[in-house]
Amino acid sequence: MLSLFRHKRQKPPPPPTVNVAEGYLPVESSRNLLAAEHRRQLLDRIWQHTALSHPQFSQLYLNPIHRYAELVQQLPASETHHHAYLGGMLDHGLELVACSLKLRQSYLLPTGAAPEDQAAQTDAWSAGIAYGALLHDIGKIAVDLLVERQDGRVWHPWQGSLDQPYRFRYLKGRDYHLHGAAAGLLYTQILDRSILDWLSGFPSLWANLLYVLAGQYERAGVLGELVMQADRVSTAQNIGGNPSRALQAPTHSLQHHLISGLRHLVQRELKLNQPGAAGWLTQDALWLVSKTFTDKLRAYLLSQSIEGIPSSNLAVFDELQSHGLVESTPEGKAIWTAVVVQGNWQQSFSFLRLQPALIWGNEERPEAFSGTVSVAADDHSTDASVSPPAPKTVSTGSRQSSSLTDPMAMEDADYLGTLLDMFKLEEPEVSDESSASTLEISNPSLDGPGQAFLSWVKESILSHKLVINDSKAKVHTVDGTVFLVTPGLFQRYAQEFPGVSHGTCQEIEEWRWVQKQFEKLKVHRKRADGLNIWACKVQGPRKKTTLKGYLIAEPTSLLESIPPNNPFLALDDG
Repeated sequence: MLSLFRHKRQKPPPPPTVNVAEGYLPVESSRNLLAAEHRRQLLDRIWQHTALSHPQFSQLYLNPIHRYAELVQQLPASETHHHAYLGGMLDHGLELVACSLKLRQSYLLPTGAAPEDQAAQTDAWSAGIAYGALLHDIGKIAVDLLVERQDGRVWHPWQGSLDQPYRFRYLKGRDYHLHGAAAGLLYTQILDRSILDWLSGFPSLWANLLYVLAGQYERAGVLGELVMQADRVSTAQNIGGNPSRALQAPTHSLQHHLISGLRHLVQRELKLNQPGAAGWLTQDALWLVSKTFTDKLRAYLLSQSIEGIPSSNLAVFDELQSHGLVESTPEGKAIWTAVVVQGNWQQSFSFLRLQPALIWGNEERPEAFSGTVSVAADDHSTDASVSPPAPKTVSTGSRQSSSLTDPMAMEDADYLGTLLDMFKLEEPEVSDESSASTLEISNPSLDGPGQAFLSWVKESILSHKLVINDSKAKVHTVDGTVFLVTPGLFQRYAQEFPGVSHGTCQEIEEWRWVQKQFEKLKVHRKRADGLNIWACKVQGPRKKTTLKGYLIAEPTSLLESIPPNNPFLALDDG
């Protein structure tokens, strides 16, 4: 499969060069544009997620992608935000397609349809989601940029692909929301008549896709949601954030509520960039006064009747840091000490530092702070600048309003490797000894029922069917290991697989039979008195209770990375 885009293993051509003397970019063929190694890797990922034959993939995916590449050429995806470099629009489009198809694997579409209808429409929905993702930002080249041909004529993308060297600049005073509605000017240049005829035969999909292409994501259902999620991943990863954890937050998890609270407070309630404010927004970070903001965050979440909110600010700091929602200091702490300076006024604060993309995503941000925010010299071994080192830049001529990152610098960036890892298909490692039990996730059998249960737990955690450390979760992390709640977890398994015992447990309930099969594996940690089941005291903001369950002896058998212990659970050694 990986050989599809690597015929003869020719060395890809170097990135297109800029005519610095005149400031014009050459027009490149789509084949040359897509020959860059990181783009070939993304195309490989996209093909893996479609499970189509080569001819089908070429017709439904490669052909539109080549037309997209030919149209966007080396234009960036934004002026100073994400993918703000030559070729950024093409990279962003490919990343969105790969990520949206990865996310799509967790959905059976159309929602609520009969299984046979969902199976029949699988390829259409996958393609529709990919098209919505690819064309998500294409309106920018029509309304955000002024593109000039070498002969001095202005180029508009609805005229067709560029036919001579070009240069560009961003329009001042542009409407930052207009590009969402401008995709309708261009998408027929990417999607040919046969594709549109095919998609129009699926009314629900067709409606969702048209709403996305019109920028009306609130009406676009699951398709719009997947495109927006993919956009947040690509954007945050490109500017140095950690979107993978935030993306995975289930709707009812504490992490999801923390993200919602962060966005609500910053966007609607907090003052920014002024004396007496609770935060300062710079070009590369959002600095929030730690105590003031965390007090407001806890109060807001409690006002929403959300359970499981930590009772102290210190615990909130730990939650935010463990979920990757705030950036850690070089010493691994959540709190930064920094000095804010504006004119003759300056003051030192204790801050939480966040990536702005976590709050605003693709929405328009407030203007950046005109002063400076500098990490205090006594907080680290040396005085640190807020801004990262300036990238290598290349100018596209006097008429361009900003400098853009040299495309060669992208070869040194490690963010793409992380992004590609996120798009990988989840293929569980299967040994000769475990292959039979791994297949029992969807069809448990008597030939290893305990292992089938354990495999189900692991897969359900990976797919987020089972939430960890939530107020109603059946799986927690306690004492550095995994705690499986009984009887709740075993009852849920028996409900998902009725008849799992195949009639061999007529004298006891099926969930109890599953529990006994699990105990036979001897993968749990026994108490000092030889008993199997442990008790945990639960101390929440509104109630106290006790949970009973099993402690796993080797937690990495279920979780590759063990989250911090649930701060509300304490092992009862007595």
